[in-house]
Amino acid sequence: MTTAVPDSRIPAAVHRRRWAILGVLMLSLLIVVLDNSILNVAIKTISTPAPTGLGATQSELEWAINAYTLVFAGLLFSAGLLGDRLGRKKVLLGGLVVFGVGSALAAMSGSPAELIVFRAVMGLGAAFVMPATLAVLMNVFERDEQPKAIGIWAGGVGLAIAIGPITGGLLLDHFWWGSVFLINVPIVVLALGLMMWLVPDSRDPHPGRIDPVGVVLSVVGLVLLVYGIIRGGQLADFTDVTVLGTIAAGLAVLAAFVVFEKRSDHPSIDMTFFKNKVFSTAIGVIGLVFFALMGVTFFSVFYTQTVRGYSPLQTGLLMLPLAVAQLVFAPRARLVVDRFGNSAVCTAGMVLIAGMLAAFAVLDADTPIWILEVIFFFMGMGMAHVMTPLSVVIMQALPREKAGSASALSNTFRQVGGALGIAVLGSVLSTAYRSGIEDKLPAGAPHAAAESIEATLGLAARLGERGEALVGPAHDAFLHAMHVTALCGAGIALIGAVAMAVFLPGRQKGSHEGKEETELAVADH
Repeated sequence: MTTAVPDSRIPAAVHRRRWAILGVLMLSLLIVVLDNSILNVAIKTISTPAPTGLGATQSELEWAINAYTLVFAGLLFSAGLLGDRLGRKKVLLGGLVVFGVGSALAAMSGSPAELIVFRAVMGLGAAFVMPATLAVLMNVFERDEQPKAIGIWAGGVGLAIAIGPITGGLLLDHFWWGSVFLINVPIVVLALGLMMWLVPDSRDPHPGRIDPVGVVLSVVGLVLLVYGIIRGGQLADFTDVTVLGTIAAGLAVLAAFVVFEKRSDHPSIDMTFFKNKVFSTAIGVIGLVFFALMGVTFFSVFYTQTVRGYSPLQTGLLMLPLAVAQLVFAPRARLVVDRFGNSAVCTAGMVLIAGMLAAFAVLDADTPIWILEVIFFFMGMGMAHVMTPLSVVIMQALPREKAGSASALSNTFRQVGGALGIAVLGSVLSTAYRSGIEDKLPAGAPHAAAESIEATLGLAARLGERGEALVGPAHDAFLHAMHVTALCGAGIALIGAVAMAVFLPGRQKGSHEGKEETELAVADH
């Protein structure tokens, strides 16, 4: 029988190969994050008419992204519970297989509708991968090494953000748009092989029961809410009865979800966790970070490719400073927290993110491109000093056996925040764009021509010489819409900064990573 490390529940053989296991977990994480970052540079190509793309409208693009994130977010917690019950390694392997199959099908999509469906399949697989990676990490590292391991894990997210757009750009320069999904398949095969060889299985000795009613209510509520927001942006009318009705229905179903979870003896989300202000703030702010970030990433691709004329590969390279900053600062954020405390570090990081989002409002068609690079770098720095400390706070809040639940909660709020960010800020972008371009369009132009800059430029191309006069106004209208959207994102980020300044713990003398303050009052769980 394998002996354990002294004063440890971790077997010695597992402890010796813990860093190799972390590498395999990061590879699994890589494909989940890589897919979204690759898609960011591909959305313009997918929006162009066949045979180059699928001719997807802006609302269809939003759904292609959100179909993934909504299924991902809706199933994360149940996936975490299944991992606790069945074994994290088994769930990880199954999730990777589903993700790989979904990727292959998405690559062969013949219409935007098919792409949306297969993206949802990919989200199903990813839901079983993401929480299991952090749960396994928490079970192979001792508590004093967990902040360092989580910092490296978070740096892996930065690596994926870097590799994704560049890989996507290279593929789009040489192959068809579906190659950005097909690239996932060999990575999945490699990850499966390494995982079966290296990663130990683990489970919760007292796992929770699955909550099918809660899962259905959460997914239905989120889909209705996001559909109403996207539809409002598509119509440029949030007073439309179908828009208001759908949003109201979504909020009502989500309210029913909260009530049901409070009364259930086996809830998907244990609402008692949220009684602690530190835990609630950390979880909520992670959602706000991704709300702002995903919304801004969505429009920045159209700025670099459509307005500035850069290729997908060049766009990927332009996003490199964002990833480099995360790679450099994420593993070191714990050292800054040791010195200044969670509250000061996270608040400063969030203020920096807000400032960089607001800086998008100064970008025009002829702004020197190095200014965008500086913005991306400092945005990455801000994210590293928010996401890494908050991940430590959340993951150390619960006992090790509940690591899957903590990871799932963190990722649920991350994905819901991202989905709402794309829906809300995408709708702000669409509405502001329509108001700037509608009176410039020729009489009889279709309603959809004012939905996005790609739609307007598509109409201009069909009109030939008569359409050339639309290009300048389309660029101007988009820049105005981008400025409005960026300032909205900055406002959201500032709300997060205030919440962290008020509720997160400060520096505690003699503590490591503010440990005593981040061990939350959940001992009864």
